[in-house]
Amino acid sequence: MVLAKSKKSVGLGNQLMKDRFGKGKGADRKRVGAVTRIDHSTGQEYITNDRAEAGWVKMRSVTEQGALDEFLATAELAGIDFTAEKTNNVRIIHTDQRNPYLLTAAEERVVLGKQKALKSRLTVPRRPHWDETTTPEELDRLERESFLQWRKGLAELQETQDLLMTPFERNLEVWRQLWRVIERSDVVVQIVDARNPLMFRSEDLEAYVKDVDPKKENLLLINKADMMTFMQRKAWAKYLKSAGIAYRFFSAHLAKEMLNAQASESEEEEEEEEEAGPSSSGAPLKPEEANEESRDDVGGEGAQQREDDNELDTRILTVSELEEMLLQYAPKDAGPDRKLQVGLVGYPNVGKSSTINALIGAHKVSVSSTPGKTKHFQTIHYSDKVILCDCPGLVFPNFASTKAELVVNGVLPIDQLREYSGPATLVAQRIPRAFLEATYGIQIRTRPLEEGGTGIPTGDELLSAYARHRGFMTQGLGQPDRSRAARYILKDYVNGKLPYVTPPPGVDDAQEFNRELYDISHLPAKRQAAVTAAMEELTVNGDDNASLLSDMVPLPQGPKSEKLDKAFFKAGQGSAGHLSRPFNYKYTQQGMAEAEGKQLSGRKLRTMIALEKGIDPKDVQMASGKKHFKGGRKGRGKRRGNVVDGDD
Repeated sequence: MVLAKSKKSVGLGNQLMKDRFGKGKGADRKRVGAVTRIDHSTGQEYITNDRAEAGWVKMRSVTEQGALDEFLATAELAGIDFTAEKTNNVRIIHTDQRNPYLLTAAEERVVLGKQKALKSRLTVPRRPHWDETTTPEELDRLERESFLQWRKGLAELQETQDLLMTPFERNLEVWRQLWRVIERSDVVVQIVDARNPLMFRSEDLEAYVKDVDPKKENLLLINKADMMTFMQRKAWAKYLKSAGIAYRFFSAHLAKEMLNAQASESEEEEEEEEEAGPSSSGAPLKPEEANEESRDDVGGEGAQQREDDNELDTRILTVSELEEMLLQYAPKDAGPDRKLQVGLVGYPNVGKSSTINALIGAHKVSVSSTPGKTKHFQTIHYSDKVILCDCPGLVFPNFASTKAELVVNGVLPIDQLREYSGPATLVAQRIPRAFLEATYGIQIRTRPLEEGGTGIPTGDELLSAYARHRGFMTQGLGQPDRSRAARYILKDYVNGKLPYVTPPPGVDDAQEFNRELYDISHLPAKRQAAVTAAMEELTVNGDDNASLLSDMVPLPQGPKSEKLDKAFFKAGQGSAGHLSRPFNYKYTQQGMAEAEGKQLSGRKLRTMIALEKGIDPKDVQMASGKKHFKGGRKGRGKRRGNVVDGDD
C-alpha cells in the first residue's frame, strides 16, 4: 500500500537552500561596513568592506605568511587594488640522497659569506618624526608608509640576493609597542638565549636606540647561562669583549632556585628560633654565597676554575648584582625623583618574563613555553629607583640558513610545525647518538657504513626509535608516528634537556666545543641511576669519569654484513665460499625457522647427522624401517592392484 506524501516532508534541494539562505544564514556575507579608498594610479575612489576584528586580533603576532597572505597584507597597507594571475610553480624534491630542508657544508659556507656581506641592510622599522603638532591620523599614516617602505626593502633584498630570511614580525601594532619602549627607556636590555647569542641579537636595534637619543645605553643580557660550561662562557666572553659588546651572563632559573632556597632557609630559621631560641650554628649564607653553592660547575672543573669563575666576565650574576649593575646606567643629570627606566627586549621564549619574575621575586608576569606570550608592553615598578618595561617578544629580521634552525632555536612554535624532518635531522646531527640513547633509553638502528651510512643517525631513524619506544603508532598501517615523536624531541631540545651551545665565530669544531655537556651528570635524574649502574659494569681500570662521548673507533662491518659473511664462509664444510641454498631462502618461512634455531626431527635430523659424520644419507635410508626409505630397483611391469607383474 502506497502511503500518502507527508506535508511536513521537505525535499533535499529545498533543505539545502534553506540551510544556506534561510533565516539568520549568510550573516558573514552581509556588508556590515564600508571603507572608501583611493586608487593612486587612476585617482578614482572605490568602496571596500571593512573587516570587523576583535581587539586581540590587531595585536596578534604575525611572523610567517604565505605568498598570497603577504601580498594581500602589503596591498592593504598601501591602500591599492590589484589583479590576481595564476602561475605554475612546481618544485620536485628528491629525498633519497639527503634531507632537502638542510644545507650541505659547501652550500652553508656560500650562504654565510653572502649573509656577512649584506648584514648591514638588515634594519628594524623606524618610527617617523613627530611632535605635539602631529595629529593621530597623520601619525598613523606616516607610520604605515614608513612600515610599508621597510617591508618592501626587505622583500627586495630577499628576492634579488636569493637569501632566506627569518619570518620576522609583520604586524605594525607589535612594532609600535617596541617604539614606545625605546622612547621611554634609559637603557635597552636585549635578552638573548645563551645557546646561540648572536642569533637573537639585533645590531640595528642598538643603532636605532642611539639614533633616538645618544644618551641611551644598550646591554646584552645572556640568559640561560647555566646551560653553558665554564669554558664555553669563557670563549663567548672573549669574543664579545673583543667585539666591544656590553654583555653580562644571567640565569633566571638559578635566580629562582636561589630565592626559593633562601625562603625555605628563612622559614626553617624562624621555626628553630621559636622552638630553641637564637641559633649559634652560624650566620646565614649571603645571596652571593648561596648562588655559588647552588651553581655547579657543569664541566667538572676544579677549585682553580671556580675561582676564575668569580671574574666579572664569566660570572653568572645574581639578582642583587644585576640590580646594582642596572643602577649604573642611571642618567647623571636626572633629578632625585626620577626613576631609571629599563626596557627589556628580545625574541619570543628567551626568558624576558622569567627574568622579571626573578628580579621582583614574585610571579608578576605571565610565563609560557609558547613563543609570543606577552602581547602588550607592561610597566612594572620594581623599586623606588627602577621601572621595568617588558616589550612583547618579536622576531627581528635576520638571515637564516634553514627554517629548521629557527625551530630548534625556539623562534617558531613547535605545536604549529608542519615539516618536522629537517629540525629532527638537525637535532640528530648535533646531539651524539650515545647521549640520545642514554637520555631516552632507546636503541637507534642506523644504516651500516658499507651500505651508505655515515655513522650518524638520521632524523627518521631517531624519530622511529623514539616512536616505537613510546608506542606512538599511526592508525591503520601501524607505522611509527614520527610527527608526534618529533614534537616531543624538539621540545626537549628547546627546553634544554638535550644540551647544545653554538660556538662563537672562530671556533669550527662544534663537537669538541660541546664535549663536556654530554656526561652522566647532564642526563635526567631517572636515567642517571640506570646509566651509572651500566657504566660500573663496563668500567675498566677504575675509570669512573668515562664520558658517553668517548673516542670509540667504529666497527668496520655492520651486523648484517657479519651475519652474511658467517653464513657464507662457514667452517667445517668442504664447499666453503659456495651457497647451497638460494639467496632468498632466509626470507622464507623455513629459512626464518632455521635461523631461529628450530630443532629438526625425523628423516631431516637423520640426514643432517649423516652429513656431519660423513655417511651417505642413502645408507641411513636403507637402514630405516619405514617404507619410504626402502631401497632396491622397482619393477617395470604394470600394476594390478597391489601386485607387480612378474611376481610369483
